[in-house]
Amino acid sequence: MKYVASKDRYKNMKYNRCGNSGLKLPAVSLGLWHNFGNNDNFENSRTMIRKAFDLGITHFDLANNYGPPAGSAEENFGRILKTDLAGYRDELVISTKAGYGMWEGPYGDWGSRKYLISSLDQSLKRLGVDYVDIFYHHRPDPNTPIEETMGALDSIVRQGKALYVGISNYNSEQTKEALAVLKDLGTPCLIHQPSYSMFNRWVEDDGLLDLLEDEGVGSIVFSPLSQGLLTDKYLKGIPSNSRAGGSSQFLNDKDITEEKLNKVRSLNEIASSRNQTLAQMALAWVLRRGRVTSVLVGASRASQIEENVKIVENLDFSDEELAKIEAILKA
Repeated sequence: MKYVASKDRYKNMKYNRCGNSGLKLPAVSLGLWHNFGNNDNFENSRTMIRKAFDLGITHFDLANNYGPPAGSAEENFGRILKTDLAGYRDELVISTKAGYGMWEGPYGDWGSRKYLISSLDQSLKRLGVDYVDIFYHHRPDPNTPIEETMGALDSIVRQGKALYVGISNYNSEQTKEALAVLKDLGTPCLIHQPSYSMFNRWVEDDGLLDLLEDEGVGSIVFSPLSQGLLTDKYLKGIPSNSRAGGSSQFLNDKDITEEKLNKVRSLNEIASSRNQTLAQMALAWVLRRGRVTSVLVGASRASQIEENVKIVENLDFSDEELAKIEAILKA
């Protein structure tokens, strides 16, 4: 049966202006880092993307090496775009990135002009589109001049291969340098994508959020749930089928101390008093005070996306709630 998007898809989503630009992003965006590769169930991936769009999620975040195998998340999203979402292309914000290892040899990694432009050309073919809305440099390259890397991003916009450009995983000093180069080139940086959560607050300590706010640059954060730790999954221990219970390089049982679990339980009590799940509260907390444009969520099933989107019903915190959360996190 031909897919037809919900007529109410924009009714309950909140859209935030991205920095000083004219672009608005949904408060919740869908990341395709996990569960959209060839090793995953394609029909489940398709169902999740349809559900996300029906719920007002217009932004889909990819990278050249998402899968596994690398490239397959873009290929699968391209298939879904062609079969289901082709008529809605102008309602979508599609982003991709390059900066980590993608192919063998000296030209498939880091931040050279050669790598970034070649990688995006490959991504466009996999996605089946003429341009992406946002193209990021995925991580800083200590061995390539920032002028070359940012110059490649500028060229990409001028060639019509991306409407906007951004950076990811840059600290405040690296960001300041990149923003200055892009500004001089006449292609301002639209957005920064750092990691950020209740348990990972480096963007506050580093001054990155302050810098982005001062410079009028948007932000979209990844891993807002600390790889699942800020959910109800670990309230009663470490399930054998969880990320920490398996062989994940991003979260293992050593990361889940009794001290951290006690914080999770205390945070869950506050979430319950707000009529939210712990995950919903953790996502809303990241978006507090309007300093973050959008929060990137991952999913393994459509119902998780439905639950995450419900945060727009309760994004506000009282001063008392914020103080209690802060006391728990700093204990």
